[in-house]
Amino acid sequence: MPKYRTKDIRNIALVGHTGAGKTSLAEALLAGSGAKGEAGTIERGTTTMDHDPLEKKYHHSLDSALASLDFQGMHLNLIDTAGFPDFRGPTLASLTAVETTAIVVNAHNGVELSTRRLMRRAKRRRLCRMIIINRIDAEGVNLKQVVEDLRAEFGPECLPVNLPAENLSKVRDCFYQTDGDTDVFSLAEAHEAIIDQVVEVNDDLMEKYLEGEDLTREELHSAFEQALREGHLVPICFVSATTGAGIPELLDFFNKLAPSPKEGNPPQFLKGEGPEAVEVSTTGGASDHVIAHVFKIANDPFVGKLSVFRIYQGTVKPDTQLYIGDARKPFKVGHLFKIQGGKHMEVDAGIPGDICAVAKVEDIHYDAVLHDSHDEDAYHLKPLDFPKPMYGLAVNTKTRGQEQKLSTALQRLQEEDQCFVVEHNQELNETVMRGLGELHMRMILERMKDRYNVEVNTRPPRIAYRETITRPAEGHYRHKKQTGGAGQFGEVFLRIRPKARGEGFEFINEVVGGAIPYNLIPAVEKGVKQLLSEGAVSGYSIQDLEVTVYDGKFHPVDSKEIAFVIAGRNAFLDAINNAGPQILEPIVSVDVTVPEADMGDITGNLAGRRARISGTESLRGGLVTISADIPLSSLSDYHTELKSLTQGQGTYTMEFSHYDPVPSDVQQELVKAYKSKEAS
Repeated sequence: MPKYRTKDIRNIALVGHTGAGKTSLAEALLAGSGAKGEAGTIERGTTTMDHDPLEKKYHHSLDSALASLDFQGMHLNLIDTAGFPDFRGPTLASLTAVETTAIVVNAHNGVELSTRRLMRRAKRRRLCRMIIINRIDAEGVNLKQVVEDLRAEFGPECLPVNLPAENLSKVRDCFYQTDGDTDVFSLAEAHEAIIDQVVEVNDDLMEKYLEGEDLTREELHSAFEQALREGHLVPICFVSATTGAGIPELLDFFNKLAPSPKEGNPPQFLKGEGPEAVEVSTTGGASDHVIAHVFKIANDPFVGKLSVFRIYQGTVKPDTQLYIGDARKPFKVGHLFKIQGGKHMEVDAGIPGDICAVAKVEDIHYDAVLHDSHDEDAYHLKPLDFPKPMYGLAVNTKTRGQEQKLSTALQRLQEEDQCFVVEHNQELNETVMRGLGELHMRMILERMKDRYNVEVNTRPPRIAYRETITRPAEGHYRHKKQTGGAGQFGEVFLRIRPKARGEGFEFINEVVGGAIPYNLIPAVEKGVKQLLSEGAVSGYSIQDLEVTVYDGKFHPVDSKEIAFVIAGRNAFLDAINNAGPQILEPIVSVDVTVPEADMGDITGNLAGRRARISGTESLRGGLVTISADIPLSSLSDYHTELKSLTQGQGTYTMEFSHYDPVPSDVQQELVKAYKSKEAS
């Protein structure tokens, strides 16, 4: 058994904009606690967290990484995450394993785009939030302004819990301490501000405080934890990962004030699916049934598939029998690991609140719940809302005969990254991989080559247009075939109506009097769904409409399933042709960040691509972010052009937004191309 208990555990994710210094901060914490002799550096490729060859090559985190340390009785599980928006999937997945999200802010750059997004995500997950201002020793930094900007952006609940002192060489606590010299702000005033904020969550404590009575450390600690849980307080800490200033104090803060698994807001487990799912709670008891959640999959070249999980209840040991979700057959834990960057250390037990891993269990997948009793078969966490991967590349192997290797590589890479998906278009025999941006896809391609020895040709994929209708209509078709033996007969009357964008498809049966026998209604639906997937006017799937079958005819001998499949399909086609068919195109929301001097050229270029500009935001460092909605089809070569227009300084991110009708000339071209293909 581990030497620490659940109340000694702290689970913290370091998140923030790229360049905030998260990995360097993790190194400083590991070295400051004695977990390693000296802090590694990104430049030398000696950091614990950035252990992947590609991370060492590019000097940036490309995935989430885990390490743990022990400090004065505390066991800290630290998750370092990638700052690039392209690698947001593993970052968001890590938030399910922690009580506290530490948003790391570069003191020189202040509030950045990812700072805002990650703060919102953490708040939505009801996680305890804190802000770590790193690089306080950078030249030209105005720490007072940084704090004011943070409070203006995220609210007055953002308050310093310590302050830089002695020419930025150390920091001083202002939560328990009432006086002392500092480099910025008054320690006494900062102390009063944070105490005022904390006691507001407890009426009894507030009354005691207002009456001038002294508050005990235990009372303050309890109120502090409550304020964190309720989002009433977002503490701010100051550090320099380079000089080590503030590192001992940050470790002390984690130990004394960061919530343990017993003190944070636990994630809500659900039992059952859909509207019938009910909320259930975990006990956190070491002797209860095991409940653990898999938040990370890694394919290690030495130990194979590695499944990393957070334990919420029960104790996991080697030889423990665990079920995966609703599987009927358990697997036996062979070796139980703690993760230290790229190393795996065997342990004899995992207790509630801890993060462990098992290897070589192929059936485990991301988001799986591991448990040791069938009582928890239907347990699951509410799914995370991941950004939808929209940047696509169609791929095929450069060398014939490597198709299976490609399939295996894509499957493994999908397991590791929740924002990387692979689609196969049967009609075009096209394999398309999608991610969050050009950089994301470039790293995937490099991993395929380096890790799996697979090289591919790439090209832009076909745009995922959709079809819909603009008005209600009716359709009818009689299928009659007589070929000497048994004939075929089926007649279908149906009506269709459009639904709101995003409402999907609905099939309704209103046939009465046996006009179509009940057992043949599924055949009609099958025919309708065939056309639904194949498209009516352009070859793209149809969405957002309701189909109601209300009448028909059948023959007691010749009416077979195939007849009503054909009749249903063609009646549906007849209705669509009368319903004003419309082709839709995917619209994505983009945030384009460029130097202010290039803003005019960029907005003009976006307008030429049929973009609708929704706003602009000035950032520090002479940058501006332009937000817009734009057709995905207009972005096929945008990465290259953006780099050209901004001399390599422009970046953009995108997320799927919605579908909109294409311009009439585009619709005509797509319909014409489809008819030509059908005729050939």
